[in-house]
Amino acid sequence: MADEVVPLRGEGRHLGRIGGLYGELLSEFIGTFVLIAFGDGVVAMAVAALPGSGRTAGPTVIFQASGDWLLITWGWAMAVMFAVWVAGGVSGAHINPAVTLAFAIRRKFPWRKVIPYWGAQVVGAFVGAALVYLVYHPAISAFNLAAHTPRSSGHALATYSIFATFPAGYFHGSLVGPLIDQIVGTAFLLMFVAAVIDVRNQGVQSNLGPLAVGLAVAAIGMSYGANAGYAINPARDFGPRIFAWVAGWGSVAMPGTMHTSSLTFTDYFWVPIVGPLIGGPLGIGIYDWFVGDVLHARRQGPEPTPPEPGRVSDEKTDGSQKDQAQPAHA
Repeated sequence: MADEVVPLRGEGRHLGRIGGLYGELLSEFIGTFVLIAFGDGVVAMAVAALPGSGRTAGPTVIFQASGDWLLITWGWAMAVMFAVWVAGGVSGAHINPAVTLAFAIRRKFPWRKVIPYWGAQVVGAFVGAALVYLVYHPAISAFNLAAHTPRSSGHALATYSIFATFPAGYFHGSLVGPLIDQIVGTAFLLMFVAAVIDVRNQGVQSNLGPLAVGLAVAAIGMSYGANAGYAINPARDFGPRIFAWVAGWGSVAMPGTMHTSSLTFTDYFWVPIVGPLIGGPLGIGIYDWFVGDVLHARRQGPEPTPPEPGRVSDEKTDGSQKDQAQPAHA
């Protein structure tokens, strides 16, 4: 039984200390760490490990067909599932600053916890990215060598994409399209999350909630992923982006700038931060307007019927009501 597990810290003041906000931050850290370790991990598989291990047509051959994209979308879906299963019992597994902000605005999540949650999420994402690099750095180095794109060149976009996102070339450097994409994708994410956890709705059982949220992330990736890499999570992008910058990817990571004949973007780093922070509250607000408020109204029961003109309601001594005919001028 879970309550029979002996705590590592032992009983006493140290165990009591982690029962509050500090414990929730530990949960958000480890949840976001798991998210990135498996999310960025599946991208490392597709981009560097599979080509480098001889399992593709060549050492730099990636994304030949939609199956490669499906590998990534399903990998991210499972990353989300297990991150929520790991951390959900303590903090609710926000693992996303956009979720934390949306819940503070619409679900009475304490505002005093927002910034600490954001910090734990970003640090967890940074450490998750560091683990992926620790495991896959030989494959990453082999890919960069074969593609003649050293990390410091500012053109190692393929291996940089293991960690963070960038916009598609058909935006031609405009950040408006990617910003809209991030707002829309995150709005859908929060709409789906709100529906899954709403016990007034279809009643997804608590142990299946993470599965449903993971499927939501897969759906968003399959339908809206190619525009800008479907970060839909400021911590998911910013933490690994900072790691990639520290690890030597240079300006392509921070501030997110690259100019080639086929792809150009400048100072992109803020788009996967601002877009989700707008889209999250928007999505949960849309859910409440179209569905949540309707469910609430139904739980309140039918509205009382107003008395007919010329009749007033009167209470009997036992508390029940009767209608008595009265003169219209009474």
